[in-house]
Amino acid sequence: MTTLAMIEAAAARLKGHARRTPLLSSPFLDEIAGRRLFVKAECLQHTGSFKFRGGWAALSALDPDLRKRGVIAYSSGNHAQGVAAAAKAHGAPAVIVMPADAPRLKIDNTRALGAEVVLYDRAAGESREAAAAPLVESRGLTLIKPYDEPEVIAGQGTTGLEIAEQAAEQGVTQGDVLVCCGGGGLTSGIALALQDRAPGLRVRPAEPEGFDDVARSQASGRIESNAAPTGSICDAILTPAPGEITWPILSRLCGPGLTITDTEAQHAMALAFQRLKIVLEPGGAAALAAALFHGDQIEGDAVIAVATGGNVDRDTFVEALSRFS
Repeated sequence: MTTLAMIEAAAARLKGHARRTPLLSSPFLDEIAGRRLFVKAECLQHTGSFKFRGGWAALSALDPDLRKRGVIAYSSGNHAQGVAAAAKAHGAPAVIVMPADAPRLKIDNTRALGAEVVLYDRAAGESREAAAAPLVESRGLTLIKPYDEPEVIAGQGTTGLEIAEQAAEQGVTQGDVLVCCGGGGLTSGIALALQDRAPGLRVRPAEPEGFDDVARSQASGRIESNAAPTGSICDAILTPAPGEITWPILSRLCGPGLTITDTEAQHAMALAFQRLKIVLEPGGAAALAAALFHGDQIEGDAVIAVATGGNVDRDTFVEALSRFS
């Protein structure tokens, strides 16, 4: 189980390697949201997403002999790049199992970072776990899961340590912190960090419509799964269900989940570019979309939205801008 001590240790190992990403704001976005709105720009992190934090935390915590033999991860793109970059910096081989329908930009970036990419067909029902298992066995690789891994959660939790400090600098001690949520690694890591460092800030998951497994799990009190593996433009946060490790943290520490549409994600992408001058991918804009367009479900006079990633292909980004420019 991930603890605050593990998050603090991950922060120490990440020092000098990860960026302390800014907390951005715009009066134009405040007006739309109906309250003070701050955006934690993890899209400006190395490899374009918060996933670098978890990748580095996991690689740096590995026994040197295991690290030398190599690591394997499965991901639609952001965890892939985070692990690939961390492995390259540590001189470790990396194999990444990715869905064949992942954005081409993410596949190309992962290969450019020196990782071997193995593709599988999730649309046909192929399992990423099944694709990875024989490679773990035959090559003796260490699996670094995208969210159900204590050291990965600890690395993502360093985002929460920064949010606590930056919110205090802005005089924000009460309010909701919205987090784009897939399997829940970042969401649970931030919740663990804020529980101690800023208990007045409540974490709330933000998910795409039709893939709101965390919100539905919160409502039922047990882990719920999504009916389909794909079907939203928010590819970065499409996971089958909350993680076995992350779910107990999410259920204990997080407020009710928020659900956004693909159209709202696109609108948030356009507004982030127009008003904050940052580039977001659809999944990375889910929390901002919830803050902007679901204010009636948010409490307090200030809200923080974590913009989790900016790895978006040209056509997807241009479509969002053309619809909402």
